[in-house]
Amino acid sequence: MNELPLGTQAQQRIAFLSNGPKNHFIDGKWQPSMSGESIDTFNPATGQRLALLARGRTEDVNAAVSVARKTFEGPWSRFTPHQRATLLMRVVEILEKNYEELATLESLDMGAPLKRTLAMKNVLVQTVTYFAAQALNWAGTTVPNSLPGNFTTLTIKAPVGVVGGIIPWNAPLISMWWIIGGALATGCTAVIKPAEDASLTTLRTAELLVEAGVPAGVINVVTGLGGEAGEALSAHADVDRIVFTGSTVTGRKIIQASAVNMKRVQLELGGKSPDIVFSDANLEKAVPGAAMGVYTNSGQICTAGTRVFVQRSIREEFVERLVDFSKKIKVGDPFDPDTQLGPLVSEQQLKRVMSYVEVGGQEGARLSAGGTRLGGELANGYYLAPTVFDDVHNNMRIAREEIFGPVLSLITFDTEEEALKLANDTPYGLGGGLWTSNIRTLSRMMHGIKAGKIWVNCWGLNDPAAGFAGYKQSGYGVKGGKDHVEGFLYEKTIYINGD
Repeated sequence: MNELPLGTQAQQRIAFLSNGPKNHFIDGKWQPSMSGESIDTFNPATGQRLALLARGRTEDVNAAVSVARKTFEGPWSRFTPHQRATLLMRVVEILEKNYEELATLESLDMGAPLKRTLAMKNVLVQTVTYFAAQALNWAGTTVPNSLPGNFTTLTIKAPVGVVGGIIPWNAPLISMWWIIGGALATGCTAVIKPAEDASLTTLRTAELLVEAGVPAGVINVVTGLGGEAGEALSAHADVDRIVFTGSTVTGRKIIQASAVNMKRVQLELGGKSPDIVFSDANLEKAVPGAAMGVYTNSGQICTAGTRVFVQRSIREEFVERLVDFSKKIKVGDPFDPDTQLGPLVSEQQLKRVMSYVEVGGQEGARLSAGGTRLGGELANGYYLAPTVFDDVHNNMRIAREEIFGPVLSLITFDTEEEALKLANDTPYGLGGGLWTSNIRTLSRMMHGIKAGKIWVNCWGLNDPAAGFAGYKQSGYGVKGGKDHVEGFLYEKTIYINGD
């Protein structure tokens, strides 16, 4: 038996955590907060303080944006597409070399099982490699025109400038690359504000980028609270584009703040995704698929399929299998190789999710599994057992509001038409899915579900080359794919008089 929790031992092995407080990373250097203030970040598996972060405010954001603007207008603007692509491939090498450290930091910081964060290496490499290819893959066009005389009309693309990125705490190791990758591929610079609950992998990655050869000042990181550093970044008049992943409430505030200089905005916001299981589905795949569509990352995923619709004829069997599967999931220390689910990211988040468990009971839903905070050796961490609510109606709060925890709401339907009506009866439209062996059902449902991403007989797969956009209150602007890269560019139309 280990004398210390595995997470504590891992924490002691990471040199990055033993080098004192974690300051902002601006212009390739560690810089303390101008106010001298700091904030604590905690290990969610133990409840113990993990690190001290600089508390960024407006003056820190101003300094970072100023550096990013100067770098954008300076030597970085002279990098060719080939040089940026080569640089990104060098970044891939550095990330691979240091990936075990980054994965360990991620697990310590936000609680994901180390086994899972290590397995995300291929996803990270694939994502960065994709952006390396995109550095060589954007171009303007020559446009046929009907102008009198000898005119040529063409368009060219140019980087928008300074990009502000506000990333979430649920998967920062991957999330940051939707900003960094686009910036490096197109010649933009960036100021990133990571979530205060999970900033460490972003800070360490920024340091590694300089080691890989990314010029100082291209990627800058300011830590702090969303209502302070995040708000200052959103409203900054010298930021040309803002990219945000998080709640719909915060997304609305960012839209309002962006009006100061009409900055471009890309938002991936909340979701309450439907996952529809038809009577002809293969339950050997549908049960674990639907369950892990909610429980993965302890339910802290925007596209989690938290509303599971099950056709009445298979409801009893499905519920029995689902409850049995949920009770067998190993919840525990992220550094235990048998752990499938780790803790929620913070005590505040745990309390929020537990309040929804209470609300579900008050509304008349039947708690069939979980719903309890785990004790014993896990008592100091923020652990919640995988939770299943049955007899849920689509008008209940647990079926309409984003919980962001391992809480599944099971809703029964009879017909395909009813399933589609219920699935679309939500203010969100981020993701959706279905399980069926009927090609006609598949075709009708994939066209009928109103969401930016739909999975069929699977859940949660993502490819950086395939972009998606939120629908309704789940945001706007494409994330991933060619259109994502285009968001870091603006178009110029040129008229050339040949006479």
